[in-house]
Amino acid sequence: MSAPYYQDDRVALYHGDCREVTEWLAADVLVTDPPYGMAHLSGWDSPLRRIAGDGDATARDAALALWGDKPAAVFGTWKEPRPARVRHLVVWDKSEGTGCGMGDLDAAWGNSHEEVYFLGEWRREGRPRHPSVIRTKDGLRSLSGITGHPTPKPVGLMSAILARSPLGVIADPFAGSGSTLVAAKQLGRHAIGVELEERYCEVIAKRLAQGVLDFGEMGA
Repeated sequence: MSAPYYQDDRVALYHGDCREVTEWLAADVLVTDPPYGMAHLSGWDSPLRRIAGDGDATARDAALALWGDKPAAVFGTWKEPRPARVRHLVVWDKSEGTGCGMGDLDAAWGNSHEEVYFLGEWRREGRPRHPSVIRTKDGLRSLSGITGHPTPKPVGLMSAILARSPLGVIADPFAGSGSTLVAAKQLGRHAIGVELEERYCEVIAKRLAQGVLDFGEMGA
């Protein structure tokens, strides 16, 4: 067993490779933004701002193979291969408050959305059905500046996903800036995270210890 990098009464965070640090496999629902092969398309020019292992989807696919058939929500893009066994697709529309997103600035259409793939069983359980588009209004660039992470997700976005997830402990084996763990803690859920890069473990630990401030708001 590995010793947690950070732990409180709701969240345990581990530093390491999720293929080797496997405490997260004891959870019930996976919600994560993994490396999926976008490094060669990134506009970030500093190696320190890039995501480790993001040259391809090897780490993502290995983690999903370990996870098996349990419920999972996994971020991705149509530009790269989707994971196997996707049962539902939701679009995260991040255009409100952020313009047309990144990408080729001379292109007629801006890249202002990401995809979220749902694997396993996600049942309504008496809750209202949610449209297949989730919109947020938040300053992603300012959130990146706060966390130092190039692709942070708004806490409000992660909360919307977790609010419709099956019951049980949340796992995020690619914890990144920590938004999944922060959202889980705010919702009173237990969560287990793993992050490969220690500088982001430090960011996550500070976010969790500082009253789990919400750096992202949901749109209408």
